[in-house]
Order: sequence, then structure tokens, then C-alpha cells
Amino acid sequence: MDLIYYTFFQNALIGSFLTAIVCGMVGTYIVSKRLVFISGGITHASFGGLGLGFYMGINPILSALLFSVLAAFGVEWASRSQGVREDSAIAGIWSLGMALGVVFIFLTPGYAPNLSAYLFGNILTISSADIIAVAVLSVLLTLFFVFYYREILYVAFDSDFAKTQHLPVKLLEYVMMCFIAVTIVLSIRLVGIMLLMSLLTLPQITVNLFTSDFRKIIYGSVAIGFVGCVCGLLFSYYLNVPSGAFIILFLVIIFLICKAIKWFVCR
Repeated sequence: MDLIYYTFFQNALIGSFLTAIVCGMVGTYIVSKRLVFISGGITHASFGGLGLGFYMGINPILSALLFSVLAAFGVEWASRSQGVREDSAIAGIWSLGMALGVVFIFLTPGYAPNLSAYLFGNILTISSADIIAVAVLSVLLTLFFVFYYREILYVAFDSDFAKTQHLPVKLLEYVMMCFIAVTIVLSIRLVGIMLLMSLLTLPQITVNLFTSDFRKIIYGSVAIGFVGCVCGLLFSYYLNVPSGAFIILFLVIIFLICKAIKWFVCR
């Protein structure tokens, strides 16, 4: 319990809770609209922004944020307006981001600091600035979901039906893609680029075992995501390893336990 009195541990707990909130909401939209592959493309495209940040000596999170937003809009623009297949556009953005990241990092003089924390996550390195950024995002995202819940629900499950209801489908899709990109970048410190896609999907599919209600999936995903983050945080502290792997490991364990419970109940 002495850990609670350390500032870095307090930051990690607060960051875990806020990240669980934004990933719970965004991840539910991603799973419902079947955008998991797109989120993976944006996640890996952000590596190009990280490399550019190291090379230019600026905050890698800011450059990764720019890359991610451009990648998200690029996929939407190419697949919607240019007749390019969505999976092809994602593959191109994915490969381009990773390639640029590798080039910039190798061109950077010396050693890129904290690179492993961005690749594999280290929840213990979350700073006060990171918490403020995620807090602002969680407030904006919560307000957006509160005021436009019905529209988001329609677009997530059936965009064609949403168009018949005269909803601004294209605008909502671009706004949600922007939120997805920002959420991905601000969550990199937690589980890393390599494992982030799981944080946006595993809690949702776990809750989806028991309910298909969009709102309940959001609440359940936030709870499961936070439990996984706290367990990963404790193990990463005591074993001195990146937190991302343990967070995803615990989320997988929770999913398997819930799957077993449902199997026994439904026998």
C-alpha cells in the first residue's frame, strides 16, 4: 500500500482510469463498426510520427498525433472519394508509417530515448502532462457521446440507415476517426504501439459475450480495461518489465474466464 504515496504510481493509476474511459468509448465504436483493422493501421502509422519527433528533437507524441490524424483522414478520403479499397489504403498507410519511423530513428544521432516505452508501453512513465491531455480528451469524448449518442449508434451499426434519417454521416465518421487517432496516440504510453489494438478490442468483445447493448458495452469495457491496467501496473512495477504485455495478458485472461463462465451457464 505504500505505493499509493508515490507520485509516479498515482499518475499511473489516474492515467489508467482516464485511458480506460476513452478506450472504452472509442473501442466500442471500433468493434461495432468493424474498424479494428483501421485502428491497427493508424496505430502503426503513428510510428512514423514518433520517428520524426526523435529526428527533429520535438515531442514524439505531438508528431505521432499529427501522423495519426493524417493517416485516419487519408484512409477515409482514399476509400470514400478515390475508389481505393479500404483494406488496400490501410495497408499502404500502415507500411508507410512503419517505414518512415524506421528511417527517421536510424537517422537520429545517438540513441532514441524511451523508444521501448513507446513500442511496448510503460505505464510508470506517465507524466502530469500526459494525464492532462487524456483528461481533456475524456471530457470532450464523453460530451460528444452524450450529445450525439443516437447519431453515433446509427452510424456505428448501419450508416446507410443513418443517411436515410438525414444524419451527417460523413461528418460524424470523420470526427470519430479523429477521436480514434487521438485516443491511439495518447494511449501509446500505456501499452505501446505493438499491443494497443488489443486494448481497443479485448474489453469490448469480453462484454459482448453477455450483452449487445451499446451503452452497456461501453460501461463494461471501461471497467474491464481499468482492472487490466491496474493488474498490469502492479506486475510491471514489481517485475520491472513494460506494462503493456501484462495489461494485455490480464485482458486475455479475463476474456477466457468470461468465455468459460458463459459456456458453463449456457450448457
